[in-house]
Amino acid sequence: MAISAIVPVYNGEAVLAKCLEPLRRMLRDGEIAEIVVVDDGSTDASAWIATQGGAKVLPSGGRLGPGGARNRGAEVASGDVFWFVDADVVVHPDAAGVLRGVLERTGAAAVFGTYDEFPAAANFLSQYKNLAHRHHHVRAEREAETFWAGCGAVRADAFRRCGGFDAERFPEPSIEDIELGIRLRRFGYRIVIEPELQSRHLKEWRFANLLRTDVVQRAFPWAQLMREHRIPPTLNVSFRERLRAALAWVLAGAIAAFLARWASGWWALGLFASTIAANAQLFSLFRRANGTWFALRAIAFHQFHYLYASAAFVACRLGWTPGRPRPSTTRTSA
Repeated sequence: MAISAIVPVYNGEAVLAKCLEPLRRMLRDGEIAEIVVVDDGSTDASAWIATQGGAKVLPSGGRLGPGGARNRGAEVASGDVFWFVDADVVVHPDAAGVLRGVLERTGAAAVFGTYDEFPAAANFLSQYKNLAHRHHHVRAEREAETFWAGCGAVRADAFRRCGGFDAERFPEPSIEDIELGIRLRRFGYRIVIEPELQSRHLKEWRFANLLRTDVVQRAFPWAQLMREHRIPPTLNVSFRERLRAALAWVLAGAIAAFLARWASGWWALGLFASTIAANAQLFSLFRRANGTWFALRAIAFHQFHYLYASAAFVACRLGWTPGRPRPSTTRTSA
């Protein structure tokens, strides 16, 4: 089983060397067959860093977005398995072995992992966002209905049969990997989540890019996909997550009532305690990673996340669009 690591990059000189370091060791040890870095129109030293890192460097031919860049890499990759790794992701030293073992053991067409418990950026939002992402992947059913391309692999024949990433519909980072997973499942392929396939995320989240990502690049296209396809509830749109979002709205109402002096603050405190109980496993992860004070603040922010993400999701389902939606340009049935 030959594994081709495919890394799309756009102006990633600050992170790319760290991303390539473990992959280069795996290449040297024969765990992977090649590293293909697709330079998606970078204006910095990304291409030079990739060359120094032992990768085959391929220009995308213009700004294609991560989905299009991954497709470009898959066109020239020689492996039986395409292992997609984002340029701001550092895979664990055992990742190639874990990936190979899962593919051999399960026979799945696609496998993806999760971030570890040690996000590189120390600021609050980066810690919160990456740990919450890990929580959703670790707690999800092992048989997945979607795909994640931050650190995920697809067998080459399945990838080609499904048409790859829909780069025309998703010209910028969005849910192009989720949409690919939906098509893989419609073709009858298995997708498996493997929590032991771990990586560290180097991205530093700030409020503005977090909000834009969650609303414009996540909630809106998720709503569009759910209009088009019957998708089983999974990950952060599962029934339990929807109930937690409803609880966040009740808490917001209690806080508003307290501020308007319509109700006692004890109601809000009691409901906040209920949100901790409802998110007990996530709270435990937050606390284990950064202590009780961080966990309390992170759970509080998580309720705010539920408010804006669910509001955007519902608004999109009711017809609001932040721009003209793009129709699907790839096949969705066998």
